[in-house]
Amino acid sequence: MLERERELAELAAAAEEAKAGDGSVVLITGEAGIGKSSLIGALPSVLPDGTRLLVGYCDDLATPRVLGPLRDLVGGVGGTLTKALDSGDRNGVSDALRAELDRPEDPAVLVVEDIHWADEATLDVLRFLVRRIASLPAVLVLSYRDVELTRDHPLQHLLGLASGTPRLRRLRPARLSAAAVRRLAVDTGVDADRVFAVTSGNPFFVAEIFASGDLDHVPPTVTEAVAARLADLDASTRDALEQLAVVPSAVERWLVEAVVPSGLASLAEAERRGVLVVSPTGVSFTHELARRAVVDSMPAARRVACDQAVLTALLDHPDRVDLSRIVHHATQAGAVEVIVGHGPVAAREASAAGSHREAVAHYRLVLDHRELFSPAEQADLFDGYAVECYTIGSAALAVRAQEEAVKLRRSLGDLRALGLSLRWLSRMNWWAGSRPKAEASGTEAIEVLERAGDERALALALSNQSQLCMLAGRQPECVTVGRRAVAMARDLDDPGLLSHALNNVGVALWEEGYPEGQSLLEESLAVALEAGEVEHACRAYVNISWQLADLSRFAEAERLLEDAIDLADEAEFHGFRRYMEVTRATVYLALGRWDEAEWGATSSDDAEMITRCPALVVAGTVRSRRGQEGGRQRLDEAWELAQQLGEAQRTGPSAAALLEAAWLQGDLAWVAAGVAPAYEDVRRFGRATPAAAFGYWLRVAGQDVSLGDSDQPYALLAAGQWRQAAEAWQRAGCPYEHALALAQSDDPGDLLSALGMLDELGAEPLARRVRLRLRELGVARIPRGRVQTTRDNPAGLTERQTDVVRLLAEGLTNAEIAARLVLSVRTVDTHVAAILDKLDAKTRRDAATRAKALGLLPV
Repeated sequence: MLERERELAELAAAAEEAKAGDGSVVLITGEAGIGKSSLIGALPSVLPDGTRLLVGYCDDLATPRVLGPLRDLVGGVGGTLTKALDSGDRNGVSDALRAELDRPEDPAVLVVEDIHWADEATLDVLRFLVRRIASLPAVLVLSYRDVELTRDHPLQHLLGLASGTPRLRRLRPARLSAAAVRRLAVDTGVDADRVFAVTSGNPFFVAEIFASGDLDHVPPTVTEAVAARLADLDASTRDALEQLAVVPSAVERWLVEAVVPSGLASLAEAERRGVLVVSPTGVSFTHELARRAVVDSMPAARRVACDQAVLTALLDHPDRVDLSRIVHHATQAGAVEVIVGHGPVAAREASAAGSHREAVAHYRLVLDHRELFSPAEQADLFDGYAVECYTIGSAALAVRAQEEAVKLRRSLGDLRALGLSLRWLSRMNWWAGSRPKAEASGTEAIEVLERAGDERALALALSNQSQLCMLAGRQPECVTVGRRAVAMARDLDDPGLLSHALNNVGVALWEEGYPEGQSLLEESLAVALEAGEVEHACRAYVNISWQLADLSRFAEAERLLEDAIDLADEAEFHGFRRYMEVTRATVYLALGRWDEAEWGATSSDDAEMITRCPALVVAGTVRSRRGQEGGRQRLDEAWELAQQLGEAQRTGPSAAALLEAAWLQGDLAWVAAGVAPAYEDVRRFGRATPAAAFGYWLRVAGQDVSLGDSDQPYALLAAGQWRQAAEAWQRAGCPYEHALALAQSDDPGDLLSALGMLDELGAEPLARRVRLRLRELGVARIPRGRVQTTRDNPAGLTERQTDVVRLLAEGLTNAEIAARLVLSVRTVDTHVAAILDKLDAKTRRDAATRAKALGLLPV
């Protein structure tokens, strides 16, 4: 362990803190072969006496094992956790794992290696643990390859939560220096400088080449390095290595004995060569790259034969293995009958455990062989696949799969099944942005189910129809159909159906100004949460949040959305989570937290239309108000999507934002002429706030439109009551709109107050108008403002982001930065994410280096 003293000292310090009752998280990251596993392997040498070391591994399976790394702990943990893992209940596993680590007399270090390959259920349990780790006598060590992480990688949220823990250590082992390679080369007879030149100091490459002992025959790739190392092994040992290499995880003792003719005894030479680690319980390769190198060197026919051998052994011991492993090896071996037999069960098991991405993968494998199933079975599979795609937010895939299910159902004669499939198709079509198709399939669902004679199925179709009416702003029709569905749900004592129906009626009545609406929505949420109906709870959270935001109750909406996003994330309802994040971005926009708003909006760039449309409104509004490029383009796209979606709840906000941007750029009249025809529809069927904003900007453009009797601030502004509008927006905490209203004043004091708010926000276009007005009034001393700071920043960082990157360069955690700048940790998380994006940096250290290169920090 050369040049790893600092990392080991950090791990030792974390373990000492845990012994004192102060838990922490340690993140070990770096490229493949950098020595993350070796560092973890050296942990026992630095742990305090009495500290337990628990290690689990994530495997590179086609569909990851559900709770795989936690199942690796069985045998080293108590019976409660073992039983919870056997049951597969995520909540039970979370509670049992916390209890296992909450033993002050036995502090623990829990290591999860290669967390970038983790299944969603494991990530869910670890998120639960991270939120509570600070109060446990334990250290959670996570290793991962950061190069594997995309912006939307499931691990990102866990890393974000870890950033907010009070005690977080980030370890990034560096490549070995030339001096270290020379030390390793002593007595090897290998030219150390040549080794360093070929490997660039990657510890794995270095170790592999030194182990082979012959640099002349080892090209600079890990595959060839491993091949050279194994070249003179006898045939039986090479056969054994190849057989074990197709298993992308540690191989249990029983499985070794089943697939390797001579069992452990035949692996002694490979162990001596340092290729394998052999223990009484099983075998693993010393490095994942070594295993992959062996697999890559195998002919395809040999790989298939080896996977078939493993599959046969797994099928002989089904009680010992996860279905995901069986399906993986069946796929690699081309064992179609096994995929067909076990795939559907594996998909349902993954779905029940909350691992919806894995469920999608299983269904996809199975449906590749759909012809082996009966039409009824195919319909069930497409139904299941479509729902899982819908759950993870893949709307287009969901629609295509559900259309296949409906097509099959039409030929089977089961009216109830057909009606239920049509109801799902209606929902999925709406989510995908096709309202006409949603209406058509929803109407047909009712017609079919009225003939089927199933009350519950019919009630669900009626509630779906009520929902479509509510989303279109046809509130009286929504209430009429919805109340019928509510009554049926109560008679049937069906909480999921009741929550769904209450939700629709509640929104309609609330928007019509009836107090009953809020209570019905709150009942919808309570019923869903109590029954564990996550989808219905997510809908209730979203609709309550939108209503609160429309009433300018932004603080309440933000608090509610925090709970909502946690629920959607834990349950892997990724489509809802993205929509909730955009909803929260809308709240941030109103509150003047524009960096957070834009970041939350741009995270949905590739989302479905119903999410992308409001996201574009937020991002385009922020950029337009700041005078940045791309604002109008985003708003133009939002308007186009809103017209396609055909709902006033989309056209209203899109039109209002586009008109405001046009006013700031000086071409309001031309834009107003294009969007004005949509106004009456928005006024009749849209939400109050965007409808008032739409009407106000049309008035500014010279259009003679009626805003009705409204107390909305934009309506007050249109009526010339700017002081009342300013006070309303001030109470609501909306700084930009507050300044917009004050900008109508002829009092220099009001204008200077507006200017201060606009400069703080970086709202240059409106600030420029206010400065011009002050000059016209003869004000001599006009503040220059802070906008220039951001404009002149070479990376486009705001002043606050520059403050954050300075502290980031000092090595402070997000929690420490938040305390120093008196911000919330979540706000700092958002600033750091924006900094990494603007600097095109993958890591905090990289960001600091780039900031120094740009002159933002002292060198």
